[in-house]
Amino acid sequence: MKVVFHLGAHSTDEDRIVGALSSNDRLLESHRIAVPAPRSYRMVLRDALVSLKGGPAPQDVQDAIIEASTEAPVLDRLVFSHAFFLCIPERVITKRGFYAMAPGKLAPLANLFPDAETEFHLALINPASLIPQLVARLPKRSYEQIMEGHDPRELRWEPLIRQMVEAAGGRRFVIWCNEDLPLIWPEVLRSVGGLPEDQALKGDMMVLRQIMPEEGIERLRSYFAANPPKSVLHRRKIVAAFLDKYAQPEALEIEAPLPGWTDELVDEITAQYDADVAAIARMPGVEFIAP
Repeated sequence: MKVVFHLGAHSTDEDRIVGALSSNDRLLESHRIAVPAPRSYRMVLRDALVSLKGGPAPQDVQDAIIEASTEAPVLDRLVFSHAFFLCIPERVITKRGFYAMAPGKLAPLANLFPDAETEFHLALINPASLIPQLVARLPKRSYEQIMEGHDPRELRWEPLIRQMVEAAGGRRFVIWCNEDLPLIWPEVLRSVGGLPEDQALKGDMMVLRQIMPEEGIERLRSYFAANPPKSVLHRRKIVAAFLDKYAQPEALEIEAPLPGWTDELVDEITAQYDADVAAIARMPGVEFIAP
C-alpha cells in the first residue's frame, strides 16, 4: 500500500485537494484509492503520533487508523491531507525560524505505516502572501508576536526543504508553488491521487472557478470540447490565454497592511522566494511540478 501525506503548507489548500478527489468517489474506488475527510482521522492520527513518540506503529494502531479513515476492504493508496501535520498556524514562525518543526515531523508520519511506501506532497507559498494571511488568521496575536523577532526576509524555503528532503529519507517528495495552481491544478490532483495523467476527473476547474467568472469557465469548457488539448503543455497555454482575458485580479489580492511593509520589501521577499523556488526545483530528491 502507498500512503500519501499532503502537508499543506498553510493557506495553500483549505481541503480543496480532498474535495476535488473525493468528488470522483467511484473512480477512486475502482483504483482502490481512499481519500478520507480529514475530520475522520485527525484525532486518531494525533493520538497515534503522541503515543508512538516517532516509533513504528504496531499493526493494531495501523488498523485503527484505517478503520477510522475508510470502509474500503482493500486499499492500494491512502491519502491524508492536512496543513497541521507540520504544525499549527501559531508555530509556522518560531524563535527557531520558519517551519522549524517540519523536518522532524516526516519520520514519525512515515512510521504510522512503516511497511508502506510513503509519499510527501507540499505546496510552497510566497512568504509575502503567507505572513499577511497568518496575521489575519491569528487575530489575538500581534504582527510582532507572530514574527518572533524575525525579519520577513529570513523566512526561507530553500534551506527548509533541504532539511525536509533529508528527513524524508529517499521517499517520494512532490513540491509545487501555490501561485502556479491555476495552471498545474490537474497535475497536482493526479499526483496526490496517484492517477494517470490522462485520467478524466471532476474538479479540474475548481481553482479556476475561484478566480474566473462563470462566463470564462463556460467558454473554456466549450473551447476544450471543440479543441481537446494535445498535451499538458498545450492545455496550460490555453488556460493561460483564458486567464489573461477573464481572471479577476481582486480574487488574487491579499489586503492586510503590515507594520513597516513597503512595496520594496514585498518585492525583495518575492525575489528571494523566486530564487528559493528555482533552487528547490533543481534539488535532488524533489519532484517539482512546474507550470
